[in-house]
Amino acid sequence: MIGRSRVGAAFMAALLVAVAGCSTAPIETDAAKAAKLTASLRTGPSTATLPTNDIVPVVTDPAASAKADRIVAIDRNGTLGAIVFSLGLGSHVVGRDKSTTFPAARAVPVVTDAGHAINTERVLDTAPTIVLTGTDSNPAGAVDALRRAGLDVVQFSSERSVASTPGLIRSVAAALGVPDAGERLVARTQAQIAEAQRTIPDLPSKPKIAFLYIRGEYLLLLAGPGSGADDLIDHLGGVDAGTASGLTAAFTTVSAENLMAADPDVILVMTQGAESVGGMDKVLALPAIAQTNAGRSKRIVEMDETQILMFGPDTGLVMGALAKAIYA
Repeated sequence: MIGRSRVGAAFMAALLVAVAGCSTAPIETDAAKAAKLTASLRTGPSTATLPTNDIVPVVTDPAASAKADRIVAIDRNGTLGAIVFSLGLGSHVVGRDKSTTFPAARAVPVVTDAGHAINTERVLDTAPTIVLTGTDSNPAGAVDALRRAGLDVVQFSSERSVASTPGLIRSVAAALGVPDAGERLVARTQAQIAEAQRTIPDLPSKPKIAFLYIRGEYLLLLAGPGSGADDLIDHLGGVDAGTASGLTAAFTTVSAENLMAADPDVILVMTQGAESVGGMDKVLALPAIAQTNAGRSKRIVEMDETQILMFGPDTGLVMGALAKAIYA
């Protein structure tokens, strides 16, 4: 009996401690969570900028294969060109796309037309030893025409995300015969991504963040699943407002009512898109934006279109710049 009573007493003591522990833990209400979220976000329009607008090579002119002597790098986002320059092979680039605009590449001839279309004649004029391009290259038949002309054309997946960046870097480095430089660039990129994520606050609720593509007052596209923006927003500690509102396409034309229903806490835009309507003040005045939580608090963040969705070697720096502009 004595043993049993001691066990019972011990059990009751442990239970009382557990109950006491539970009773002292504060219960955070939805209102408290919302207040904490609001306090964690910067108020007012802001611009996300990188520490430098130019590419910083991970090595200088590494020993590459002979086919990397004269490189043409062309894709919609300018990602391939950024990777080549970051690998230290910028001096070998003889042709670029319109999205590859960082200072080190500006003297390189542009070989794409409007809509990022490959101009085969311009490419051939550069006498390249290798052409790097994406699987979404256009017009149809351009890649086949270059191959029929005897050029070595290597295509890479046009899917862009934070997670796909290391694999793309490795693939480009392998194609150019500089795998060691590729690994060094991957290591640097992953370290910068990790550093950026350490600056993101751990909040009880995540902010709804929308990526809005603007081209003039009457063309507003809200990013959704598969846009790349959804992945970026997730890595920034947010919830993609487009996906959360039920969008199923990468980009969807939206009305004022649609955006008000999505009601983002923060809106990301491209600098060039903001300029197309007259600047950030005009963006805030757009009816589709003014009535959202982001619009009322003026939480609009702009970043250059050649940086924000590139998903290249500077992905971590882009994330860090955006996190600094989003969070207080």
